[in-house]
Amino acid sequence: MGGSAKENLFDAALRCLACADVAQKLALTHATARAILAGELRADAVAPPPSPIGDPGRPQRPRLVSPRDLAQRGLGSASGRAALVHAVAHIEFNAINLAWDAVYRFRGMPDDYYRDWARVADDEARHHALLAARLAELGHRYGDFDAHDGLWDMAVRTADSRVARMALVPRVLEARGLDVTPGMIARLRSVGDDATAAILETILREEVAHVAAGSRWYAWCCAREGLDAPATFRALLGEYMRGSLRGPFNVDARLRAGFTPAELAGLDELAA
Repeated sequence: MGGSAKENLFDAALRCLACADVAQKLALTHATARAILAGELRADAVAPPPSPIGDPGRPQRPRLVSPRDLAQRGLGSASGRAALVHAVAHIEFNAINLAWDAVYRFRGMPDDYYRDWARVADDEARHHALLAARLAELGHRYGDFDAHDGLWDMAVRTADSRVARMALVPRVLEARGLDVTPGMIARLRSVGDDATAAILETILREEVAHVAAGSRWYAWCCAREGLDAPATFRALLGEYMRGSLRGPFNVDARLRAGFTPAELAGLDELAA
């Protein structure tokens, strides 16, 4: 992308966030992440504050609807498997925006924070591309099915608090993938869709590191603000997630992603 040390990391993140064309967004994400990880883009200590959060750059399709309005399709048909792949591709596309907003929105963080979320954005773009290619093999493309906007809605709700953002987006919403993906993989293999199952295995393995980044920076933010991390996490779950937490939880994956046994016990207590 022709980056230099004089370029502003926040402006570069915003360009990725605002880009609405899928192919361009993936390419820009990869280039920007490489520049950040190479030290060619650095945070500007005197950069102006971020703009108020709005809608991210995204294509006109898929049509966004309420989760309750999404059609339920079984995995026994090719269209049902394509709908599942599309749903996960939409999650991964949202995750690109979430990672770049975490870079753009929260100022004054250590360089490692920006490198971590640039790396996450890069992974999520690669995941989306894998799923889009699988969709094409199934005779569809991203945008063919309706989707919902729950992940970005939480980004909006936590835009003014880095503590809440780190607690609730990577450690609750994205961590849900750690819980449900093993079951999806098993069901796909049971109907002979090993190709999709293999992609989900790659995503599951790499998402542990993404949730771990959330755990690491949640703990850092709590320490900086003098907050008790376990108690604050439980309070945020009660405030934002009351009645919407679902178990069971993938204990092994969540422990590897930085959850404590006490936190997992608290999740079990609050799960609806």
